[in-house]
Amino acid sequence: MDLDAYIAEHDGEWRRLDQLSRAGRRHSGGEIDELLMLYQRASTHLSMVRSRMPDPLLVARLSRLVLQARSAITGTRAMGWRTVVRFFTHMFPAACYKAGGWWAASSAVFVLINAILISYVASNPSVQTTIMPQDQINALVNTGFEQYYSQYQNQNFALEVWTNNAQLAGMALVGGALIVPTLWVFWQNALNTGVMGGIMIGNGRADIFFGLIAPHGLLELSAFLLSFAVGLRIGWSWISPKPGRSRGQSLAEAGRAGVVVALGLVLVLAVAGCIEGFVTPNLPTVVAVPIGVLALGAFVTYVVMRGRAATAEGYTGDLDADLREATATVNPTRV
Repeated sequence: MDLDAYIAEHDGEWRRLDQLSRAGRRHSGGEIDELLMLYQRASTHLSMVRSRMPDPLLVARLSRLVLQARSAITGTRAMGWRTVVRFFTHMFPAACYKAGGWWAASSAVFVLINAILISYVASNPSVQTTIMPQDQINALVNTGFEQYYSQYQNQNFALEVWTNNAQLAGMALVGGALIVPTLWVFWQNALNTGVMGGIMIGNGRADIFFGLIAPHGLLELSAFLLSFAVGLRIGWSWISPKPGRSRGQSLAEAGRAGVVVALGLVLVLAVAGCIEGFVTPNLPTVVAVPIGVLALGAFVTYVVMRGRAATAEGYTGDLDADLREATATVNPTRV
């Protein structure tokens, strides 16, 4: 199909749609019917261009035009408390629930890798001294690991770990489209935890290691593993797109759900940061660990209960239909 001829054939319709859908314009009854008809045709044109001759400039022009027309037809969405509440009662838990299989698999692999690394490092002192000199190992085991959680003021430490964890989760999510960056972030975190745990346990400080890691680490690692799982799900979406969807459409859908997860994890990681900043360094292990277990249990229960209910209502974690890209079945005989 000749792109220039296609543009010449439909350019008049697109210009008219642009005119009718401009903000602030008041429409007569006939103009509303014309706007709806041109909007539907432009949506079909956009789908056809994407599937048959994906010219970037034309796709961008038609995408902007369709979104502008959709806004003129549906009106501007007002962001209010109901939208925020619905995000946390439906969209976020549904997105997490949909990624449940990836999440469970990622968690199992992470635990297995850590078990292997911890066992190997703990049982081989020569490996430990290869990683760091003996004097640094002694300092870490005797005071360094424990002092890490109390070297800053509680609020400053909580903010630091929150932003650091949010950055790692963001890297895992964004890197999912290319897969390799997400796997790299995953491996680096597993390696760091496994090596540190192996050194502590190998030198008889398992109580200190688990006592300080567990309160915040249960929720923190779960959130990170969720971001990793969603990142891989995004990457898999274009490798194996859903039936009836192009690779681009499948990637866009998974990417939008990934953004929903990223926004929700900001709050989850804030809770984990507060536990690490205020609970871990200040409360005894017998009190701090149950708080961590409770936080993890509450999050998993929330995802399962609310996610299952939201999914049953038709939520997938994606944005509402009027906020998504325009798609339509292409019928060449009617275009």
